[in-house]
Amino acid sequence: MFYLFHGEDEFSRAEAVSGLKRRMGDDPAMADLNTIVLDGRRITMSELQHACDTIPFMADQRLVIVEGWLEALAAQGKGKAEETLQELTAYLPHLPPTTRLVFVENRRIERHHPVHKLATALDCGYVKEFAPPQKDSLHRWISKRAEKHGGKITPQAARELAAFVGDDLRLLDQEIAKLVAYAGGERPVNPEDVHLLGSYAQEANIFHMVDALGRRDGRTAMRLLHQLLSTQKPLPILGMIVRQFRILVQVKELGEEGLRSREIAAKLKLHHFVVEKGLRQARNFSMAQLERVYDKLVETDVAIKTGQLDAVLALDLLVAGLSRQR
Repeated sequence: MFYLFHGEDEFSRAEAVSGLKRRMGDDPAMADLNTIVLDGRRITMSELQHACDTIPFMADQRLVIVEGWLEALAAQGKGKAEETLQELTAYLPHLPPTTRLVFVENRRIERHHPVHKLATALDCGYVKEFAPPQKDSLHRWISKRAEKHGGKITPQAARELAAFVGDDLRLLDQEIAKLVAYAGGERPVNPEDVHLLGSYAQEANIFHMVDALGRRDGRTAMRLLHQLLSTQKPLPILGMIVRQFRILVQVKELGEEGLRSREIAAKLKLHHFVVEKGLRQARNFSMAQLERVYDKLVETDVAIKTGQLDAVLALDLLVAGLSRQR
């Protein structure tokens, strides 16, 4: 059996892969022994075939996960890529019945792609596209996640949470889990819960850290960063920093055009208190500075995701650099 999981919704893709791992059996140690993850930027067809043809060790199945291979092939010369794809599509119908092969792609794979077409045509193939929810339907995604966590959330609270956190699904899911636990399953999560828990958590970290960066107070910014790192993983923290600076760029631009905070909130579909804080923080930066900061955030994201830098070290260097930004 082979799977093609593709699309830009990294959170849901990762959940689907985790689901396949859980189906490997009740023994986590044995499941790990029979799971291999391959970097699609470096593997060859022979290496993939060897991984798939290996017999499972004291288990019924072997899980082979290949990350980003189809995208990497597309970046190669046309002749070489076509040759590899021909070999791949000739091999896939003959996968050992004990192997579950998963292609994980960060971007959408078109329907006319040979692997997509084959997975759709064969009984042993499976395709699922993971597209992130649109901004106007994010509140519905939040409601479904609340139910998955064993609770409920009112439509207004879901909209408040979407406005406050944004479209970072991993971070949203963490906040939803906390809110459902706080409500205790006895009642739906309401807007007051969102303001109480969400505002407190975020005010204590990202807003204050950005304030410190605006003051060029590197020591305070670094302390707040490591408070965040004590409870959260680096990439979600970077996502929150990116979102906050994106808001600063947007509100500063619209503020300079003469729009009031409530008009900006309506235009950007953000809560008014998020916009008001953004306008205050944006005064600490020129537009040129904000653009340079945003470029640096993108560089840091690439460095972490490509393995050029350890994630915590990358965030330390980022905060140290931004606190000196002129």
